[in-house]
Amino acid sequence: MAHGAADRAAGMAWLALATGVIGAVLVLVQGLPPADTWGFIAASAVLHITYFGGLLASYQLGQFSQMYPLARGTSPWVVAVVSVVVLHQTLAVGVLIGVLLVSAGLIALVFIGRPGRRQVPALAAATGTGLTIAAYTVVDGLAVHRMPVLTYLGWGFMVQGFVLPLIVIAWRGTAVMRQPRRAVLSGLTGGVVSMAAYGLVLWAQTRGTLAEVAALRETSIIFGAIIGAVFFGERFGPKRAIAAAVVVAGIVLISLE
Repeated sequence: MAHGAADRAAGMAWLALATGVIGAVLVLVQGLPPADTWGFIAASAVLHITYFGGLLASYQLGQFSQMYPLARGTSPWVVAVVSVVVLHQTLAVGVLIGVLLVSAGLIALVFIGRPGRRQVPALAAATGTGLTIAAYTVVDGLAVHRMPVLTYLGWGFMVQGFVLPLIVIAWRGTAVMRQPRRAVLSGLTGGVVSMAAYGLVLWAQTRGTLAEVAALRETSIIFGAIIGAVFFGERFGPKRAIAAAVVVAGIVLISLE
C-alpha cells in the first residue's frame, strides 16, 4: 500500500496516524507502563520513525521487489549476532543455519538482478533500513519481557503514530494530508494491518528467541516479491524462485528445532 501510493510520504503519514489512534485506545485501556520501561518506549518510537523514513527513501529510489527484501533480509542475521554476543541467548545449530539461509535467500532476491552503480543510493537506504529493523527488534524484544504486550504496543504506536505525520507536515506542509479518499482509506487500512502484524511479532517474541522470530517474520519477503511482480510489473523469474526456496529451507530448519 505504501509503495503503490501516488504520494508515498502522504501514504506513510496516514498509515502512521491510524496506528496512533489505535495506540491511544490501547493506552486508555491498558494504562501506564512500569516506570523503568519509558526508555524502551522512547527508543522504539525513534527507531520506528527512522525505519519509516528509510523505507520511504528505499521505495523512492528503487524497486519494491529489490528494496524490501534487502531491508528485511539484513535484519535476521544482525539480530542473531546481537542476541548471541550481547544478550547471550543460546541458539541451536539448526536455528542458526536456518537464520543464515533465510537471510541469504532474501538478500539473493536483491542481487540476482545485478544492481549497478546507479542503484547504490537505493541499496544503501535499504541496508540502513535493515539495520534499523534489527535495532528496534532487539529493543522491542527486551521490552515485552518487562510489561504486557498490549501496553507496550499501545504506547509505542501512539507516540510514533502521532509524531510521524507531524514530521511529514513540517516537511511538506499541511496540504500533504489532503489526499483523495481512496488514498486516505488505503493508508488507514495499511496502518491497521501493520499494527496487527507487529502485535503478533511482539507476542511471538515473548515465546521464542529474538533470532528465531526475526527470521520467521521476514518470510513475508516471499510474498513481497510476488506482490512486486503481480501488482507493480517487476520481474520475478526462476532465479528469484530458487532464492525463495532457500528461504523456505531456512524456515523448515528453524521450525524443526
